[in-house]
Amino acid sequence: MDIRYERGEVLETAADALIVPVGASGGAAEWNGLAAELDTRLNGELSRIGKDARFSGKRGTSLLVPTLGRLPARRVVFAGTGPSKDLDSEAIRRGWAAAVIAARDAGASQVISAMPPGGASLELSAALIAAVEGARLATYRFSTYIGTARRDDPVPAVERLTFVGDGDAKAVESALANGAAIAAAVAMARDLVNEPASVLTPVAMAEHAERISAEHDLEIKVLGPAELESMGAGAISAVGKGSTNEPRLIHLTYRPKGIEPDGRQVGLVGKCITFDTGGYSIKPYEGMLEMKGDMAGGAAVLAAMGALRPLGCQAVVHGVICAAENMISGAAFRPGDILTALNGVTIEVLSTDAEGRLVLADGLVYTARLGVDEMIDLATLTGAANIALGDGTTALFANDDGLAQRLLRHSAAAGERFWRMPLIDEFEEKIRGDIGDIKNSGGRPGGAITAALFLRHFSEGLPWAHLDIAASARSERASGYNTKGATGAGVRTLLRYLAPEA
Repeated sequence: MDIRYERGEVLETAADALIVPVGASGGAAEWNGLAAELDTRLNGELSRIGKDARFSGKRGTSLLVPTLGRLPARRVVFAGTGPSKDLDSEAIRRGWAAAVIAARDAGASQVISAMPPGGASLELSAALIAAVEGARLATYRFSTYIGTARRDDPVPAVERLTFVGDGDAKAVESALANGAAIAAAVAMARDLVNEPASVLTPVAMAEHAERISAEHDLEIKVLGPAELESMGAGAISAVGKGSTNEPRLIHLTYRPKGIEPDGRQVGLVGKCITFDTGGYSIKPYEGMLEMKGDMAGGAAVLAAMGALRPLGCQAVVHGVICAAENMISGAAFRPGDILTALNGVTIEVLSTDAEGRLVLADGLVYTARLGVDEMIDLATLTGAANIALGDGTTALFANDDGLAQRLLRHSAAAGERFWRMPLIDEFEEKIRGDIGDIKNSGGRPGGAITAALFLRHFSEGLPWAHLDIAASARSERASGYNTKGATGAGVRTLLRYLAPEA
């Protein structure tokens, strides 16, 4: 979808569809501003049709009305943004997502849009970014493997979305470009997670990282089995030994150029298990169905790294992706094995299906040694997080209150639902080792907490946050701007955290 801006009068611009925001008041649509002007031009028909259709203006709803030649635009699509007192970026994101889907499904390819509403609580730039995100992400489609059986299926698409108004062209175009960069990063993460595991191996992930580094002027280092073993990264090495697809530790570095650095050094660490059988602690059939997506944390890190330069990030950022495939073979690690992580901590393996925390252990220590000020890891780590918080919520653990609060604030602006979970020190007993330092599993009760406590042993005393995205990395059905399948969880929050001026 091409996103652009034109100065002009939106009601006098020809298009297949025109998007107009409508708020809500008292449970009914609020026909004011541009919507009221349209209603007057059409002799009150819009508000009457809206009432008949029970269109309330609630956020994330839409109403499409043909204009029957009485306007240059063939259709008007009203984007519900909810009560004005609750107007925020998420209201815009959901409203434009619903409106663009309605326009697309009606066959509109050339769509124009009024400027999204702003106000004291929402700057126009933030509203524009949210509108682009909603439009782009709602119409995302992973079509790489559509074959001959569906080749002739009609695939409606919005080819161009043009915002029309009289704002400052430079400021508007900058906001639209930032929204497009964020949406493109999320789409990239979705693409990677949706890829079959036979295609996206650890080596293939490294190749994607090399392409991103070349496109966005990032430094890159890729470590293979020999380097990992020689440096003492015994945890990630063990996880990857059972597969013919060898593990890789991928290290990307972004450094600001042409802008004033802000002095921060941030480390991002992503779990990237490209397929997880569970190893000898084998998963049941149902548990393996979506295990190609066990690399969503690594995908989020790579996608975020690729968007830092377009968004003008002022921090030095290290992105470390811990890529391995957890398979079964004569070389695979076993329950009862003792592994030694990069910092010398010995790990007693109770479950080979608790492998994500093992690759992250080495990844966190490696990242801490780069001289970063703080670390954030992302991982589809535990089903326990899903049980605790339900679908769509990311569990946030942190050893630093300031870091936790900053992430919560930026996740709210990004429209990603985060919930802070406790690090209960008494639960350390659950992972205390019998013949090693710590165990890699503390049992089912409090499983998300004991997994986070395990990772804390590798934070090396730095401010650290752990994002368990097991419940948010995938959507079982299309909803709002999330299509069925991979969601790109965490990317939008990371980008707002790392480039707050974007």
